[in-house]
Amino acid sequence: MGKSQTNSLAEAGVDLYLELTGSGLRSGLSDALREAVRSGRLAPGTRLPASRTLATDLGVSRSTVTETYAELVAEGWLTARQGSGTRVARRAELRRTPVAAAPKRPRPTQGLMPGAADFAEFPRTAWLAAARRVLSTAPHEAFGYGDPLGRMELRIALAGYLARVRGVSADPKSIVICSGFHHGLTLIAQALKARGTRSVAVEAYGLDLYRALLRDAGLTIPPLSVDDQGARVDELVALKGVGAALLTPAHQFPTGAVLSPERRAAVLDWSRTTGALILEDDYDGEFRYDRKPVGAMQGLDPDRVVYFGTASKSLAPALRVAWMVVPGHLLPEVAAAKGHVETVSVLEQLTLADFIVSGAFDRHVRTRRQTYRRRRDHLIAALARNAPDVRVADTPAGLQAVLQLPSHTEPAVLASASRHGLQISSLSDFRHESLPRSSSPDALVVNYSAVSDSAWETTLTSLCNAMPQSP
Repeated sequence: MGKSQTNSLAEAGVDLYLELTGSGLRSGLSDALREAVRSGRLAPGTRLPASRTLATDLGVSRSTVTETYAELVAEGWLTARQGSGTRVARRAELRRTPVAAAPKRPRPTQGLMPGAADFAEFPRTAWLAAARRVLSTAPHEAFGYGDPLGRMELRIALAGYLARVRGVSADPKSIVICSGFHHGLTLIAQALKARGTRSVAVEAYGLDLYRALLRDAGLTIPPLSVDDQGARVDELVALKGVGAALLTPAHQFPTGAVLSPERRAAVLDWSRTTGALILEDDYDGEFRYDRKPVGAMQGLDPDRVVYFGTASKSLAPALRVAWMVVPGHLLPEVAAAKGHVETVSVLEQLTLADFIVSGAFDRHVRTRRQTYRRRRDHLIAALARNAPDVRVADTPAGLQAVLQLPSHTEPAVLASASRHGLQISSLSDFRHESLPRSSSPDALVVNYSAVSDSAWETTLTSLCNAMPQSP
């Protein structure tokens, strides 16, 4: 006999699928239950249905089920107690085939890699309050598919916020909501390709993820050198056929350099002369710790700059909400690339809009800014005391710092950091693929924003202990 049956476990509130095979009902039921336990489909502690219920669901006699349960209890697969019913035995976990353990390796206990913030500080209470207000007041049509370019409430809120905080000039209709910078850059790459662009210049240091994205879109990506004044935009003149330049002007990633006013003016002149676009990644523009605000370049010439912003650094990447301010002449191509269906949760968009308008976003960023500034100050002071030969690049902004090491010490420092349980990036990890390793100085990129407050002091001590010590 061979058949498959499903029974509803009324007592446990779950459904159980059993495949009965073989020539006998009892042996088939026993084998099916053993296999369900052995494979993990029936977890230890799971309550099985009463014998009468299972017999009815499977179309067998109650005695068949009772005898099967008794047999499996005797073998140790099941347990049966008065008032508790029949359950999968806890020790049944030991019957699973053991898997050979992988060799133990040192495991980093603290991640100092760039790209993350302290997720423990996500403003859960304020975000929940905004979400409740949205769910209570959102119009019924908001639960539909929505405008592919984004919910207008969020676009209006962002237009005001960006103008006030970053100096961005934006009509809400020119703002496009996307699910992260990666998504936005993908849309822009498609729009540029539709215009016939074949090459986008990038900074010599940056995330290889985004360089790969542009290459995968069929674009070449010549590098621009980076120094203490940001990208060497004067090199654009010698590059032929470049239709755009991807830059991080307010805080070059990862070196931290700020694009100087002279270079800002020069790259805008290049854009106007050639018709090329500037792609401005303002990934952490809110986090500036001195009294010299560095506004977005977009405000200087909104018709030549595509502005990118994101909630990933200020709130959390899990929200999957970012935005672009797109020049009007490029908007049709971007809209065509985005398609006809919204790809970002409308409820998250409405919640973020409320979060901004209520002032909760400003309060959250202000609190985070104070914390990150304090951590950066602690980092500089601790290194000055314990590793005076290590210099922190002097840019009071952002979520990470570049530690400049004595020559030829980087490999030893990385090995020591690993032994101390720290996960750290080398500056060379971010260099353009066309550049030789020798072109990168000995330096580390340390993210001081990702560690929890409770672990920060211990992590900072471990970091200092991993640094080269003066003789």
